[in-house]
Amino acid sequence: MSQMRKDVFTGRWVITAETTTVRPSDFHFKKFARETTFCPFCETNEASTPPEVFAIRKPGSSPNRPGWSVRVVPNSNPRLRIEGELGRRAEEFHDLMNGVGAHEIIAETPRHDRSLHELEILEISDVIRAYVARMVDLEGDKRMRYVLIFKNHGEEAGAHTIGHSISQLMALPVTPGAVKTKLITARDYFALKERCIYCDVLQQELKGRKRLIAENEDFLAFAPFASRFPFEMAVFPKSHNSAFSRISAGQVESLAQILRDVLRRLDHTLGGPPYNLSLQDRPFLRPRAGYWNTIDEDFHWHLEILPQVVRITGFEWASGFFYNPVPPEIAARCLLP
Repeated sequence: MSQMRKDVFTGRWVITAETTTVRPSDFHFKKFARETTFCPFCETNEASTPPEVFAIRKPGSSPNRPGWSVRVVPNSNPRLRIEGELGRRAEEFHDLMNGVGAHEIIAETPRHDRSLHELEILEISDVIRAYVARMVDLEGDKRMRYVLIFKNHGEEAGAHTIGHSISQLMALPVTPGAVKTKLITARDYFALKERCIYCDVLQQELKGRKRLIAENEDFLAFAPFASRFPFEMAVFPKSHNSAFSRISAGQVESLAQILRDVLRRLDHTLGGPPYNLSLQDRPFLRPRAGYWNTIDEDFHWHLEILPQVVRITGFEWASGFFYNPVPPEIAARCLLP
């Protein structure tokens, strides 16, 4: 019989199939095909993008010129624009504001023929440092409340027109509803038990180890108990930390190592599936009415990696339930080396 599993972080229910064996070949994908036409994110094509807002460069190289390892530019077709005022207002019973925010592209490598998991540890570390630098900078903009960093790998995951390995960043004047649900759950758990719910789950996963995928000194990767998708993974720092921007220099390299490890396992096991990766972080601390003071103690930043190997159907959209045909315990075993 199938199981209904509840996600302790969100309250969301997932239907998990009854099966004891899975053939990864059933979910096997062809390698992500990169277009070979002109790419604005390749080195030497810097003039084809808006001027960079951040870059990690070789000493002596000039902005908007070759010589970079990671380069961040505004999206040329942004969903939100940095210019202007929020203009919060009402329209009858509805709330309304201007589309103010930031939408940036993080070119993870100058090379068009490399995916994130194919980079060296130091190269991935530079990508992580670019994330931190942009988040710290945007936190100084008092209009912004949240920065979402995400990556779409493969056409089925949303990378329809871009073959170059990139991440995206969106700074928002509001906290996303999905994140807010996690924040409220974490706050309520802390109020009841004076412990971080994420730390408690990490301890259980380390003790049971049946959903464990990878670990190193600083990070743990596992298949969540109520995984929405086959081979879904979460990556957490072992030590409690509410804000990604506080990651230490040593942890940057550890995160690069475990991220490359789990993405390579996905590539090896499933043949390079499309996936969505996102950073789940706390919002910027903007004290206001109703704001709580325990967010540093009750929230724990993490990464979510969602392989897109099954289609979301009308049932999922209509009900908010997900159906996962691969129990996370089996997915974790498939992804072990």
